[in-house]
Amino acid sequence: MLKKISASYTLVLVGLIVLLGSCKKEYENIQDTDDAKLQQFISANKLNVGPKDDSGFYYSITNAGTGDLYKTTDSVLYNISLKSLSSSNVYYSSPATANLGTYVGYTNSFTYPIVQVIGTSVTTNYGGLSIPAIRTVLQLLKPGGSARILLPSYLAFGRNGNTTLNVPSNELIDLTITTFPEKKQADLDDRLIKAFIAAKGITGAVKRASGTYYVITDPGSGSDVINDGTTINANYTGRLIDGTVFDGKSDGSFSSPLGSLVFAWREIVPLIQKGGKVRIIAPSAQAYGTTARPTTVAGGVSIPANSILDFDLQLIGVTN
Repeated sequence: MLKKISASYTLVLVGLIVLLGSCKKEYENIQDTDDAKLQQFISANKLNVGPKDDSGFYYSITNAGTGDLYKTTDSVLYNISLKSLSSSNVYYSSPATANLGTYVGYTNSFTYPIVQVIGTSVTTNYGGLSIPAIRTVLQLLKPGGSARILLPSYLAFGRNGNTTLNVPSNELIDLTITTFPEKKQADLDDRLIKAFIAAKGITGAVKRASGTYYVITDPGSGSDVINDGTTINANYTGRLIDGTVFDGKSDGSFSSPLGSLVFAWREIVPLIQKGGKVRIIAPSAQAYGTTARPTTVAGGVSIPANSILDFDLQLIGVTN
């Protein structure tokens, strides 16, 4: 025989139904509120946007690009920027001296640094954010194309916002995507290095098969055999291509086995002798590649993933 449902159980069940209904109503209200704000923004700024996506965002193709439309299996090199729709506060922007890069199918999410400073020590972890609209709109672009995406809050940071990026609750987001014409990182790096050399008026630069460029200003003297097993002493300055210095030594104290250093150094340092000086412009694959190098010192400079690096180097001594 079935037991009778108690009055208290009935009250709990009714309460749950009311609560779920309230949450659904709140979500629907957020959708309606966000959409009204987006439409008002579009109208006020006379934006030419495409049809509203079924998920709730609006987009505008600002540059269609050239060639074939991106497919999910294509590689894409790109940069993004996320800012407030109402205040223009920038919450995240990919590094100006580098770029993001992955397959189009994976662009629905990205990571951002979470930096913690304790005294003079810096620790960097990474948080992740999923924005499927990026992947959707990228497939409407061709290489070199760009777009603007207007995101309702529930497709961005939601009701919780993001304390790391200082995004408030229910914030509407203005997101821009800019793709590069190249699909291979090596091709993009080479174009940027050539432009950098021309802009800086650097003469006599020689390109290696690896993509590394170098200029020997003093060959040095001696006949030492220098290879990966050689320990070198050097003075150097390392810069990003915008001129920002990320590291350096000028007192001869830097010492390391050559084989433990970036590939560009391992390739170019053997071309000079003690006392020699060389400038090395390393494409990202010959530096730190797709791995970012966060600073560990307060006030230091991090090296973003896919960074081209510019070194001035003087070889002080070698030990075999």
